[in-house]
Amino acid sequence: MEINNKRTINGWAFFDWANSAYALVITTAIFPNYYISQTDDFINVLGMEISNSSLYAFSISGAYLVTSMLLPALSGMADYSGRRLSFMKIFTWVGSISCMLLFFFKGMPQVAIGLIFFMLATIGFEGGKVFYNSYLPLITSEERYDSVSARGFAFGYVGSVILLLANLTMLLHPEWFGLADQGIAARISFVMVGLWWIGFAQIPFRRLPTELKHKINKDILGKGLKEIRKVWRDLKPQKNIRRFLISFFCYSAGVQTVIFLAATFAEKELSFGSTELIVVVLILQIVAIAGAYLFAFVSKHLGNKVSLISMLVIWIIICVLAYHVITKMQFYVVAGLVGLVMGGIQALSRSTYSKLIDEHKEESTSYFSFYEVLEKLAIVLGTFSFGFIDQISGGMRNSVLMLGVYFLIGILILLTVKGIGPRKPQLTYS
Repeated sequence: MEINNKRTINGWAFFDWANSAYALVITTAIFPNYYISQTDDFINVLGMEISNSSLYAFSISGAYLVTSMLLPALSGMADYSGRRLSFMKIFTWVGSISCMLLFFFKGMPQVAIGLIFFMLATIGFEGGKVFYNSYLPLITSEERYDSVSARGFAFGYVGSVILLLANLTMLLHPEWFGLADQGIAARISFVMVGLWWIGFAQIPFRRLPTELKHKINKDILGKGLKEIRKVWRDLKPQKNIRRFLISFFCYSAGVQTVIFLAATFAEKELSFGSTELIVVVLILQIVAIAGAYLFAFVSKHLGNKVSLISMLVIWIIICVLAYHVITKMQFYVVAGLVGLVMGGIQALSRSTYSKLIDEHKEESTSYFSFYEVLEKLAIVLGTFSFGFIDQISGGMRNSVLMLGVYFLIGILILLTVKGIGPRKPQLTYS
């Protein structure tokens, strides 16, 4: 494969442009609000009455549980089968078609259809990302990893915001497009996301290089799992890395759950509409960029530990404030705080982990596969516990307060991690 080819790199980045629309429009901005507004407060599932918000949280848990189970096998196939492009296409088609089929979710009679296709779309989104990420070391040299990865992030941000603005216009003025109301406008938005996703994905599909294909056998399917097990064994004597990963797992359960369920909370507890939520999401995107730079600056001068703990303290404050919020203006303030720490904590967690495993560079793929599995399982824990507490307590506010416990545990464990403080200046002698 030719590396550092500009056309190939831009084609690769367009996959982020394509699939980020799902992450922003479906999981964050429009679908959660539409789902809550179109379903009853309680839904009968196998004879049990489950609140609609709990059922939504459980569907996220289910999708990520399946993804975390598939991830080791997917990683093995990406590395050894030579079919990463083929699998990338399969997951993208599954995700985008499932997203478009959300159009047929009109209300309670189709609630099962809505949740099933939402879960399939989420699995398609996460599965495609595994193969997309695995292309990075194949198309560019090591010194360009950061810049090329950042280009993908930038493409994803710009593309998803463009589509979200188009959806916002349609939701605000459905009559301009000959639509009866916001409900049909939201359903058409789901189709637009699916078409955007699969349409722009054709660019990387045409530009990314194919590989020499190998027969898929039990060895290939098991290699990813073997690598995960090997990292698990290697981590047993490495207390410092293990402590960081336990801390990361705890606070990721809180971070990811807030990102997934903030819109549901806003609609159900504060009666936010779709257009109001889209404005909140756009503000979050802008504040998140500033927050990432701010805490990168803090990390540079005070070290990763201080920066991470500072953000986790803010996350605890967010949970406490959200528990007490009663007005939409108060929620806007909380949302601003979420934006401030949302991007920074994810970026800094990954870079901190990179520093801690610096002595294991030759096994970085295996270590990061383990990291990805841990993050997915954290989403399962966070969203399931959120839905469970919502169900038994009869309200989402208690669930939000519970997330603060995850952040507190994360801080306490992070305090014991060494080697992520500020760099000591080197002494020079004349």
